[in-house]
Amino acid sequence: MIRCMNLRSLALAPAFALVLAVPAMAEKISLNEISRYLNTIKTAVAGFTQVNPDGSISTGTVYIHRPNRVRFEYKGDKTLVIASAGQVAVFDRKSNTGPQQYPLSKTPLSIILADNINLGRARMVTAHSEQKNTTVVRAQDPEHPEYGNIQMVFTANPTQLRQWVVTDDAGKKTTVILGDMQTGVGIPASKFAIQ
Repeated sequence: MIRCMNLRSLALAPAFALVLAVPAMAEKISLNEISRYLNTIKTAVAGFTQVNPDGSISTGTVYIHRPNRVRFEYKGDKTLVIASAGQVAVFDRKSNTGPQQYPLSKTPLSIILADNINLGRARMVTAHSEQKNTTVVRAQDPEHPEYGNIQMVFTANPTQLRQWVVTDDAGKKTTVILGDMQTGVGIPASKFAIQ
């Protein structure tokens, strides 16, 4: 009888271990909570690591000033990317030509730089899941899905943006992994001047 009990206990142990492990898994953060969190970010500064479409890696500092302003400064590189006044400008300081410019509204990054972020809008979110103790949300401009999408990764307690992957209109992916983000910081307006 004791031997039978031990076998039954051993057989049930994995099931109990699984039941006990379930609470440790993170729950998916709601779209309302993610929208609320993103809307609280007015200014932020963070170090970042960027994985480019060709597999190369860049690092630098990102400055965010919502709405509609961001600046990527790359270490050891003369490239600078600024979004401001509805435009994105890419400065290649090795080149003698002016910056390449295109409308911010045609990039998926415009979704998280918007004045009022509402991920609950119809057809904006195309995926929302829990993966490896993070919440992953893929969003697009519901009026122009052809512009590409942005996949954002969040951790909970408190909600924090950890990375994003922008897939552009040509299907190329750029991943930005954020370091510790400082919010509510003063950033001079000159940081976002496109000249």
